[in-house]
Formats: sequence, structure tokens, C-alpha cells
Amino acid sequence: MPEIKDIRPGDHLCLPFTHESEQRAVLSAYVADGLERGERVVCITGGSTASLLAWLGGGGVDLTAAMVSGRLEVLPSSDTYLRSGRFDPDEMIAELRREVARTSRSGFKGLRMSGEMDWALTGASGTERLEEYERRLKGLYGEGGLVGICHYDRRLFPPHRLETLIACHLDTVRMNALCDGRLRVLPTFDPDGRRVLNVIGTIDLATAPAWTTALRHATDADAGGDLLIEMSEVEFIDVVGLYALVQAAARLPAGRRLSVANLAATAVRVCTLMGWHETVQLITKEAD
Repeated sequence: MPEIKDIRPGDHLCLPFTHESEQRAVLSAYVADGLERGERVVCITGGSTASLLAWLGGGGVDLTAAMVSGRLEVLPSSDTYLRSGRFDPDEMIAELRREVARTSRSGFKGLRMSGEMDWALTGASGTERLEEYERRLKGLYGEGGLVGICHYDRRLFPPHRLETLIACHLDTVRMNALCDGRLRVLPTFDPDGRRVLNVIGTIDLATAPAWTTALRHATDADAGGDLLIEMSEVEFIDVVGLYALVQAAARLPAGRRLSVANLAATAVRVCTLMGWHETVQLITKEAD
């Protein structure tokens, strides 16, 4: 499963998401990455274009400069997939091919597409051909100059159909790791939109700086609600690593908490001995 930073020309990827928070985080990073690489970025939304622009603006993208220069376009699905009032895979693939050529003539390094796919559930004529369209895109992406992510809301698409649609893509995509190597911290979201950090590996003197930076990044992120740290795949965590959790919890605004799940029993005992379990905004749960 590639991270956003690993996306390369020819990648046709899928984002099956369970909450808008996850979609927002992935899309904001995806757009910012494309603009930084000198690509032309086109985002298609089934909802309000104003709402999507607000998401992107919150992610630090200079919308005015990007749109004035033609580097960024935000379009409704009614003007793209359903332009003629129906969905025609041949028509859409031909239009994408023209856009790739136009992007190249304009001097961009490639075309980066993002498409929300909930329009396919409207019952409009031709929407039953969505799977055919997704399969046929393999040829177009193979020609180069194009990358894309198709967004599928797990809450809307029937599981059996979603499984088929995911299989039409090269792979699914995930957010960039906050750190990698002996210690991996992978950000994601739970079905309720709560930010989750999946921690894998060892937290010791060597990895403590990366661990502290990852926690600061996560707690400083513009997101409401609690932060969950999932530690079932942590092989070892030392006292310095545990204290970093206490400091991270203390940085959270009032009303938010840092919940640590599946912490090793010995680590929980250390927190208790040090009195850290009394930190109001820190909750630790021992592994079963």
C-alpha cells in the first residue's frame, strides 16, 4: 500500500474511507504534493466545490495562486462524469486523454486527478458501467503522464461492489508515515473520524527523537476529538518514550485526551509507579 509521497506517474489508486476526516487528510496531502512536484491538479467532487476548497485551504495550499496559474482546478461531478446527464466510459476516457495532452502542452510535469465516486450511486444512466470504466483506465494510466486517486465512501457503497471496485485499481493509498525505520508511526482514522497513530517497532534512545516529533506533529494537527495511539505492535518502549506520551497529552487543548491502547503491562506499571497515570488527559489501557 503506497503512501502519498510514494505516488508515481501511472499510479491509479483507490481511497476507500470511512470518515470525512480521513478523506480530508489524504486529499490535502495529495494535492499539496502534486503542486510541489509541478503537476497540474484536478479535483472532482460530488458535493460542494466551496467545501472542498475550504478543506484544501485548511491544509496550507495557496488556493488563489494555484488556481490563477491553472495548477489547480476543482470541478463538480455534474460537469465531468455526468456532463451529458449520463455516464459514458468512452466519453470520459477520451476527455481524460485530452486533458493529459493539454497538461503536457502547458508545461506541467503531469496531471494529478482526484475523483469522488459517489455520483455513481445517483441512478443516472450509465452508472452501472462504473466497474467497466475503472478496469479500462489501466490502459490510459499505462500511457504515462497521469496519476489518480478514486475516493469511495465505505458507508455508501455496498461491500461486495466496493471490493470489486477496489480490485480495479493498482492499490489503495494511505497517509505518509510520521516516521519510518526501526520505529514506524502510521497515521489513520477510525470510523468515527478520530485520529489514530499505529505504532510499530522499538521506542528507545535511538528512536526517541523521531517518536517525540511524530507525537508533536499529531497533537499539533488541526483536528478535534481524542487521539488514539495503538501500540499492540510495539516491541519495546523505554521510560523516555513513555514520558513523551505524558508530554503529548499535556499539550492537548482542554477537553481532548490521548488514549493509549494495548500498552505492554510492564509499561503500564511504570506509568503507575511514576504517577503518570494521574495525568488528566492521558488514558492507558493494558494489552489483553
